[in-house]
Amino acid sequence: MIYSPEKYRIADKRMQPFIDADEIWDYINNAKADKSRVREVIQASLDKKRLSLEETAMLLNVTDPELIEEIKEGARTLKERVYGERIVLFAPLYVGDLCTNNCQYCGFRSSNKDVKRITLNTEELKAEATALVDQGHKRLILVYGEHPKYSADFIAETVKVVYGVKHGNGEIRRVNINAAPFDIPGFRKVLDAGIGTYQIFQETYHRPTYEKVHLGGLKRNYEWRLTALDRAQEAGIDDVGIGALFGLYDWRFEVMGLVRHVNHFEAVYNVGPHTISFPRIQNALSLDISKDHLVKDEDFIRLVSILRLAVPYTGMILTAREPAHTRNQILRFGVSQIDGGTNLELGGYSKGKQETQDLSKGQFQINDNRSLSEIMDELINKSYIPSFCTACYRLGRTGEHFMEFSVPGFIKRYCTPNALLTMAEYLEDYASEETKEKGYRLIDEKIAELSRDQRVERLRNKIGQIKTGQRDLYF
Repeated sequence: MIYSPEKYRIADKRMQPFIDADEIWDYINNAKADKSRVREVIQASLDKKRLSLEETAMLLNVTDPELIEEIKEGARTLKERVYGERIVLFAPLYVGDLCTNNCQYCGFRSSNKDVKRITLNTEELKAEATALVDQGHKRLILVYGEHPKYSADFIAETVKVVYGVKHGNGEIRRVNINAAPFDIPGFRKVLDAGIGTYQIFQETYHRPTYEKVHLGGLKRNYEWRLTALDRAQEAGIDDVGIGALFGLYDWRFEVMGLVRHVNHFEAVYNVGPHTISFPRIQNALSLDISKDHLVKDEDFIRLVSILRLAVPYTGMILTAREPAHTRNQILRFGVSQIDGGTNLELGGYSKGKQETQDLSKGQFQINDNRSLSEIMDELINKSYIPSFCTACYRLGRTGEHFMEFSVPGFIKRYCTPNALLTMAEYLEDYASEETKEKGYRLIDEKIAELSRDQRVERLRNKIGQIKTGQRDLYF
C-alpha cells in the first residue's frame, strides 16, 4: 500500500519529526550578519565544511550589497571546486496524473475536474522513453500523481519498462522517481527495481502553511511526508532528493528547513541527500495560493547561492519552471543538474516539441521550452561540460561514497572524464555537425586541462572507441 500512515507506527526515534519552527525563527531573528564573521563563514564553506543553522541564518540576514556579492562569488567558486564545469542533464517523464490530494498549488489537484486523467500504458510508456532516448537522454525521473493505483509494484514495473527501452545506440541508464511516500516494504520494492534517486519534496517545512495549502488527501499528514526519506533510508535507498516549493512561505525559513533536513540525514544516516531542489511557484490550472511569499529574482539567486555554501557536496537541481535567462544566470551559482527538452503533458514527448502549453494537460507551467539540442549547444558555447554520466551509481559510488570532495582528485579522476565520454556519445549520435565540431573542440580543451593526470591517455583511447561505435564506457 502507498497510503498507510495510520497503520504504520514510527517506533524508531530516528524517524521522528525534526523541524522545530521556533528554533528556526530563533536563528533567523538572532544571527548577526557581522562582516568579518560572514567572510569567515564563506571561507569555511570554501574549505568544504557544511554550515550550521546559525551560520546559514547569518548569510540569510546579510543586507550589505557588497557582502551579498561575496556570497554569490563564494558559491560560484565552490561550485567550480566541487563539480567543475559539469552540468548533468535529465528529463522528467510523467507516467500518470491520477491524484487523491487537493494541493492548492498543483494542476493535478483532485478538485480540478477539467483535467483529463491519464495513466500511460506499457506501450505508451515505451514510446515516451524512446522519444527521449532519440533526443539523446540517458537519465530520466519518472513522475507519478499520488494515488493508490501507483503502488510500489506499479512503479517497479514502470521502472523496468523504461530500463528495457533500447533504440539505436541509445538507452536510459538511470531512472529516478518522484512519487508518493511509501512504508519501508514499499520502498524496498522500488529499490529492487533498480531505481536511482528517490525524490520527494516537503513543499513547505512550515507546518501551519503546509496544512493551509494541503486541503485534502493523505498528503495532509505532515509527519508522514517529513519522515518519508527516513523510511527510504531504512529500506536501503541511500540516494534521496529533498526540496521545497518556494513561494508558499518565507523563503528564509524554507532554506533553513532544507539545511535542517540535511543535518538530520547526516546525524542519523551519516550521509546527506543526493540532491536539493528549489522550484518556485509557477502558474497552474486553478492555482489558489497567497502571493505574499512569491520569491523575487534577486532573492532567488541569493537563496541558491546560500544553499550552495551551506551544503557544499550536494547536487542542486534547477528545472524548466524557470525561463532560460534565469537558468543561464543561476547555473554559475551552484546548480549542477538541469532538465532539457521538458514536456509535462502525459504522452507529450512522442508527439514532438510543443510550442504552447495547455495547463489542463500539465502539473504546472514551464518557462524554458528549449529542446535538448538547443540547451546542449548553448552549454558547449559557454564551455560547460554537458554530462549524462551514470557511472557512480552503477559502480556503487552512492550514499556515503558520493561525497565527492572527500576523495582528493575525484573530479579529475572520475567526474570530468566520465562527463566527457557521455558528451562524446551525444556528439556522435545526436548532434548537428556544427555542434559536433564545437563539442569536440571543447573536449580537446578539457583534456588538455587534465594533461597531468595519468588517466588522460586512457580517456583519449575511450573517446576513440566511442568514435568507432562503442558505447557506455566509463571510469
